[in-house]
Amino acid sequence: MRRTLLACTTAVALFLSVSATGQIPGKSKKTTKPSKKAAAAEADTSVAPDKVLYDRAVKDIKKGRQEVGRLTLQTLINTYPDSEFLAKAKLAIADSYYKEGGSANLTQAIAAYKDFIVFFPFLPEAPYAQMQVAMTHYKQMEKPDRDRSEARAAEEEFQTFLQKYPNDPLVPRTTQHLREVQELLAEGEFRIGYYYYVKGDRRASAGRLLAVTKRYPLYSKSDQALWMLGDIFEKSEKKEIAAIYLGRIVRYYPLSPLAGAAKNKLVAFGVPVPQPDPKALAWMQAEQNAPRPRPSILSKSTVLFRSNPEREKVMAAVNGAPQMQPDSDSTSLSEVLTGGGGQARIAGAGGSGATGNTAVVEVATPGSGAAGGSNSETPATDAQPATTDSDPNAAAAPAADANAPAAATTPAADASQPAEGQTADAAKTDGTQPATTDKGKESTSKKKKGIKKLVPW
Repeated sequence: MRRTLLACTTAVALFLSVSATGQIPGKSKKTTKPSKKAAAAEADTSVAPDKVLYDRAVKDIKKGRQEVGRLTLQTLINTYPDSEFLAKAKLAIADSYYKEGGSANLTQAIAAYKDFIVFFPFLPEAPYAQMQVAMTHYKQMEKPDRDRSEARAAEEEFQTFLQKYPNDPLVPRTTQHLREVQELLAEGEFRIGYYYYVKGDRRASAGRLLAVTKRYPLYSKSDQALWMLGDIFEKSEKKEIAAIYLGRIVRYYPLSPLAGAAKNKLVAFGVPVPQPDPKALAWMQAEQNAPRPRPSILSKSTVLFRSNPEREKVMAAVNGAPQMQPDSDSTSLSEVLTGGGGQARIAGAGGSGATGNTAVVEVATPGSGAAGGSNSETPATDAQPATTDSDPNAAAAPAADANAPAAATTPAADASQPAEGQTADAAKTDGTQPATTDKGKESTSKKKKGIKKLVPW
């Protein structure tokens, strides 16, 4: 009886001990590790909430969840307007649009990058944002024979970067991209000029080719453009003007395959052959020795089906300062007849009958960029009146041909004076010959008629 009572008492005590501790006496309690989610939640409570949102958004963007990351970043901006991650959040939103791609997203990226530059112009990331604006346009460029609006926008934005941040580490990369953009723009103008050249429309061809040689001296086909300009003026019986363009080939593109033929023509015209410019010679030698990527066989076979202008990027110069002046579509009559306006000076030489008058012809030099290249002055022709550097428009109406009639040398004649065989009333009512504007500027129609008189193509 006693044994039974003792056993019951022991059982009751053991039951009460297990109920109180949840563990059988004599056995150690196992420790359970917290889960990863619980650990992350516990860590989140110890870190600033704005940093948590930023890190989470960056992780989503890296994994391709662009929209989720942008929503998280926008929540950070709206909830914590004084956060130290505010600038990084705005830049990350712009980067997410850029990485996602597409016309609509790239437009949003441009707006976001420019918004960052406006609000944080002095942060170290501001140059990067400006370059990304240019790269967004660069990414959307098409072939030279198609729409070049994106290429022009990219050129403007790259120029803005180089002007605002000339000492930034991204300058070499940006400079090369600008050369590639300008190669594409020049190629587009050259193709149009070549089309008119083959077609026989000399006036239209000269206008396009002059724009190429004036603005893009680093263009890979500038020597060909100059050769065609010389041929156009030679066929138009303006050998003194043709000699200017041929002389530029010899002086600024001495290693060109056309340099020898240009020298022969200058000798045939009786014009002194200019000496090669040392800086231009060094530039051409550096270009010939520069390593360039070679397109693969697959890329060559699919070039007709791709809109990305890879060929122009390969052909672009890798040395020399790119053009830093803003684009201007205006080409004056004096630029056509004197060899174009630009940054550095070379000499033009006239044909037969020159008596020693000199003129300074402004042209673009390879590698000169906005700063200009080497300067030199040599005699020009008697048909080109002497001018000074202080008055670049003084040679606005040179006599292109010594044997030309007097009327051909005065395109800006007063329209109030009737021509021969025309009454005064007819001259007044003639709408194609307006005299001048209220400010004394020559009208557009008169400029066109002056070109026809001076260069009768």
